[in-house]
Amino acid sequence: MNLLQLSMRKRLDEKHKRLNALRPLPVSAVQKLREQFQIEMTYNTNAIEGNSLTLRETFLVVNEGLTVKGKPLKDHLEAKSHQAALEYLYELIEHGHRVTLSERLIRQLHQLVMQDVDREWAGVYRNGPVMITGTKHRPPEALEVSKKMHTLVTWLNTNEQKIHPIELASQAHHKLAAIHPFFDGNGRTSRLLMNVLLMRKGFPLTIILKNDRKKYYRVLSRADDGDLAPLVQFVAQTIERSLDIYLRALEPTTKKSEQYVSLAKLSTGTEYSAKYLNLLARTGRLEAHKDGRNWVTTKEALTRYEEGRLRKR
Repeated sequence: MNLLQLSMRKRLDEKHKRLNALRPLPVSAVQKLREQFQIEMTYNTNAIEGNSLTLRETFLVVNEGLTVKGKPLKDHLEAKSHQAALEYLYELIEHGHRVTLSERLIRQLHQLVMQDVDREWAGVYRNGPVMITGTKHRPPEALEVSKKMHTLVTWLNTNEQKIHPIELASQAHHKLAAIHPFFDGNGRTSRLLMNVLLMRKGFPLTIILKNDRKKYYRVLSRADDGDLAPLVQFVAQTIERSLDIYLRALEPTTKKSEQYVSLAKLSTGTEYSAKYLNLLARTGRLEAHKDGRNWVTTKEALTRYEEGRLRKR
């Protein structure tokens, strides 16, 4: 069963193909993108879990080694530990290592995320019950964790060649988060595992934004109830944002690039209201991605949407 809308699947496959066609990628440009994405990822993934550092403060803590007055030590340690986990992830992917999907890999990711925050339980499965605040889902008992994790890894290795990478990564994220194998750091580890699965297939680092936290929790809750499609669609939109940023930075300047504008600006002079364009963007029918809190898209994307609608008629 395909969980990703066909139109979005084709769109992302085409953008993924364009990015791969540019390889080998220019080292200096990729390094700048990598630095930008790592800070964004560290800030957003920690902020989702309640970390109080701003994006700028995260940069100062990670890159300059500064201490932000008035902010908890734990928040500083989380930023540094997550950055170390990302460095490990890039090292795995970039140096051509064969990434073995295993419990050991997942525990290593968790160990790096939590090494400075809770050294005793970093990389160690919990031995007691946990609850996930704000959801009806109840993770399995501690005695079941090891068996559930073995089942997850078996599922990953069985399906990695059978399921589209975006669907595989989205489901893996949910399965790991649902098991909640650790006392803390499960969300961050799940998002890292998702990125391992995507990056080994040539996708750039994918970031779930803090501003989308409510929607993120909502689609995870629906996945708990067996409805996985909204989560896959949500993840696909975050992937499209990363692909758009990479393509805009790396494609030859001689190629006419599309100009991204706000939905309000695009709606001017068209038959569509900004509210309707927002609906199209949120449901994945219109090529768009988040820039901060706002959706942005292009005139060409709207034209492609209209042409696709006419073909269906």
